[in-house]
Amino acid sequence: MDKHDRSFLKNIRLSNPWHLIAVGFGSGLLPKAPGTFGSLAAVPLCIGLLYLDWYYVLTVAVITFFIGWYASEVTEKDMGMHDNSSIVIDEFDGMFISILFFPPQWYLAFLAFVLFRIFDVLKPFPISFFDRRIGGGLGVMLDDVIAGIFALVCGHLIIQFLL
Repeated sequence: MDKHDRSFLKNIRLSNPWHLIAVGFGSGLLPKAPGTFGSLAAVPLCIGLLYLDWYYVLTVAVITFFIGWYASEVTEKDMGMHDNSSIVIDEFDGMFISILFFPPQWYLAFLAFVLFRIFDVLKPFPISFFDRRIGGGLGVMLDDVIAGIFALVCGHLIIQFLL
């Protein structure tokens, strides 16, 4: 099945809180580049999180992971397909992970955005492995968690050596 097939959206009900969460509060419903728009929708939240202590950011990322896992599981079942591109709660979590331990400078949320999108789109190993092999809500979330970790490491290297 094509993960960009919009015909499955007929089964989404924004009145269902799990669907609403899974589609990133509507950001994943845009017809072009829903993953990019889901990640972009997370940027303002990331800007706010940058000014909090790291343990709050980690707490938000962990809570988002488990809520996203369940919301993705419910939404996939109701849609009748795995990992439809409109499910973008995983992008939110990947973005939250991408900014962990960053210094409190608002523009670094945009660095995290660029790095996260690169890894989420290119899916180098092991991201591609988890993307192909793990199903259900866990599979939806896990590849973006790993992409977020890759972006986090690269972001810290850039901050350390270039900024």
